[in-house]
Amino acid sequence: MSTDPPGVTSSVGNGILRVTIDRPARMNAVETDTLVAVAEAFDRHGGDPTVRAAILTGSGRAFCSGADISGRDLTAPPTPDTIDAANRVVATILDFPRPVVGAVNGVAAGVGVSLALACDLTVAKESTYFVLAFAKIGLMPDGGATALVAASVGRARALRMAMLAERLPAPEALASGLIADVYPDDEFDTAVEELIVRLADGPSVALASTKRAINDATLTELGNAFGRERAGQLDLLAGPDFAEGVSAFQDKRTADFRRRA
Repeated sequence: MSTDPPGVTSSVGNGILRVTIDRPARMNAVETDTLVAVAEAFDRHGGDPTVRAAILTGSGRAFCSGADISGRDLTAPPTPDTIDAANRVVATILDFPRPVVGAVNGVAAGVGVSLALACDLTVAKESTYFVLAFAKIGLMPDGGATALVAASVGRARALRMAMLAERLPAPEALASGLIADVYPDDEFDTAVEELIVRLADGPSVALASTKRAINDATLTELGNAFGRERAGQLDLLAGPDFAEGVSAFQDKRTADFRRRA
């Protein structure tokens, strides 16, 4: 087991790198340090010839419920730290020279969707769902989601997910092309293990070339998306809709954006 900061665990065994977001009490909501730790776990093993495949998952009942805004100080000026850390994770996973399985064991919300879709084969429990919840707190998708989601499901579905913040159940996510497969909950762990072992046993150089070629062909706008999202999100973080959205979240009520607190 590697020495990781609180909130992330990683280990290597039998040619497989396993990275787990480990904040179950917060439904694996991530802070800047959490995202940095995930990126560093992949960075540490990017040049390790013994690693033939990797897996990213969450601890407990969630994969990742998004950025942790529970204690957000609305008087503090916005910073790009968390956005930059999220972009780094997505870029690191995409650049990782081995296939990466995103094992979505529970809800993937907000930036959790980006983390899941950065992986090469994203699979999910039948009972879970994906949601771009940013609009509920007056924000826009980030972590490359505007490119990653649209590249998978197309413009119309991406706009619906982003603007209406509707939950997309895992079976619908599969049908729409957002993810690679869905497994019954009681078969999930076994199926994921079979998948990751199959990849680890495969032709690692050929898989790396395939991954790079398909990502280059389909994610041509990702770099520009990072920049657009960063600029837009920083404006929104300083705006009245976000203040109202976070206040509503903290007060456990529905945000009233017409009021623009």
